[in-house]
Amino acid sequence: MSREVRIPAFAKINLRLDILGKRADGYHELRTIFQTVSLHDELRLRTSARQGISLKLHGNEELSREPAEKNLAYRAVEALRGELKIASAVEIELRKKIPAGRGLGGGSSDAAAALLGYLRLVRRKLPRERLIELAASLGADVPFFLFGGRALGISRGDEIYPLPDVPKLYLLIVSPRDIHVPTPAAYRWLNAPAAELTKSAGNHKLWRFCALCWSARGAGLSNDFEGPVFREHPRLEEIKRDLLRRGALEASLAGSGSAVFGVFPSPAKARRAAVGFPHDQTFVCETVSRDKYARLVRSAP
Repeated sequence: MSREVRIPAFAKINLRLDILGKRADGYHELRTIFQTVSLHDELRLRTSARQGISLKLHGNEELSREPAEKNLAYRAVEALRGELKIASAVEIELRKKIPAGRGLGGGSSDAAAALLGYLRLVRRKLPRERLIELAASLGADVPFFLFGGRALGISRGDEIYPLPDVPKLYLLIVSPRDIHVPTPAAYRWLNAPAAELTKSAGNHKLWRFCALCWSARGAGLSNDFEGPVFREHPRLEEIKRDLLRRGALEASLAGSGSAVFGVFPSPAKARRAAVGFPHDQTFVCETVSRDKYARLVRSAP
């Protein structure tokens, strides 16, 4: 008899994203505050009498045409099957709602959900440290999605430290249909200097960031990608200005883009503002606390 697990994969925003410089290994040293939001994909894992791993993807035609082996949810299950030495087949069904390539972490979240869901499906456990290692091997953002809520990410963003949750925020996310920002390109445009954390400028930035992390209401929105990405795609800066004109208390680029989000006093005001972006995808959502994330993700049927 086949078994099945269903699990949501939530999107994220970065409340703050500071790039401290380029490291000797080619990666960038960053400090970021991740925050999960209620926009989510839906993942279903099912045992199968067939062989290997199969993937059905709905909601994104472009991704559905790519080889299954390239998908992060597929790769997560493949990695766990190898780690646990399990040969039995599994079917993955992924319904995409998070727009891909917009800085919202959809692929990384799918991977983390696949890791957690597959462990439940096969009724196995993995030491926390090893699970985090597997997650980091799939992508820098994946470890964050094992825990959700509000968290500090350091190094490449893959070293995660939970932060106190802040009061719920209501958001309007605007995803331009015609602008895609590959993350490697955003880093090239940034043209960051070598990371020199012992120098005064880097230290000042780091201390300022740490102070904001522990603020009772969270850090004010800030994203170092905005300058270079807005120069390449001026319309994204226009979207940010439009969000503020339409009642957003704050607005920021999501990750390296191309989505832009605004913080609103209420869902109703966010919905009214969404009318002003008829040619873009818009999502009215809210932040998700760590406790709620754990209930929804770790306790999904």
